[in-house]
Amino acid sequence: MDIRIERTNTPKDLPGKDNPLVFGTIFTDHMFIMDYDTSKGWHDARIVPYQPISLEPSAMVFHYGQEMFEGLKAYQAEDGRVLLFRPDMNAKRTNKTCKRLCMPEIPEEDFVQAIKELVKVDKAWVPTKEGTSLYIRPFIFATSPFLGVRPSTTYKFVIILSPVGAYYPEGLDPVKIWIEDDYVRAVKGGIGEAKTGGNYVASLKAQVKAHEEGFSQVLWLDGVHRKYIEEVGAMNIFFVIDKVVVTPKLNGSILPGVTRDSVIRLCKDWGYTVEERKISIDEVYQAHKDGILEEVFGTGTAAVISPVGYLRWGKHDMQVQDGGIGNLSQKLYDSLTGIQLGKLQDTNNWTVEIE
Repeated sequence: MDIRIERTNTPKDLPGKDNPLVFGTIFTDHMFIMDYDTSKGWHDARIVPYQPISLEPSAMVFHYGQEMFEGLKAYQAEDGRVLLFRPDMNAKRTNKTCKRLCMPEIPEEDFVQAIKELVKVDKAWVPTKEGTSLYIRPFIFATSPFLGVRPSTTYKFVIILSPVGAYYPEGLDPVKIWIEDDYVRAVKGGIGEAKTGGNYVASLKAQVKAHEEGFSQVLWLDGVHRKYIEEVGAMNIFFVIDKVVVTPKLNGSILPGVTRDSVIRLCKDWGYTVEERKISIDEVYQAHKDGILEEVFGTGTAAVISPVGYLRWGKHDMQVQDGGIGNLSQKLYDSLTGIQLGKLQDTNNWTVEIE
């Protein structure tokens, strides 16, 4: 893929090394754009100065929600290399989401090339302070100026970059999770496994309620029986019950997380028994009462590993062990970030260098 590059004449000031990076609030000098229409396919790939996007008020994305997004990171290694973590998985998930939403797929090699070229142009924005990274947000949306429910005939594929610190203000400190048993996020056969904004706007009502009660995130139950655990708002979820690592099985309404897959593979490599299966909130509550709920943690690109120290389900409060970080949560965080930062050997060939 040929990518035209237009560099900015007015570069922004880089964030100071001592300034805190609030997640998703600062953006780099450039962005990637590529257009699609049914007669040409994907075309005109370009890197241009970061700028507003001009759309018709009738653009279909505004009216029918045909859009998707992804999230991954670039990391500064101690030896100066800049590394991506499993970008091929994000490319595959992009195309799976596009297929579900009747949007054109992007060749995986073009998706990864676009990210690599953009990060190379804005390489100076990759932060070096411990716990920081360059967040990468690719997204695709419908642009046809038409009011009518059908797939668009034109789209834009855009990538923007944002230097970030920790996703949660708490950092690696255990978070408090609200278990939602009123609202539902998704059902099998819907779009729960797609990386699309519709899934996230559906979660906002419960998220606001949880925040008002002092909780960081919402843990969703299934939309049919209202008892089987699915995922947290921004993460997949894991439980360590009597030394067994348990996570909900992908069922069509759960996002197939890249970090989730990485955690499963690492745990199996380390000799843990890992079960991907249905797990009910009643089982988790019983494990807590029996004293065998050893750890709970979330996994995701933004937070990597997020230990959970406290859960609330209706009138039931569950503190996980002593409320601190579990041994496995800490080991997974250290191992994943160690691989991402080039500190540990990458035996699975998960990292990709920006050359």
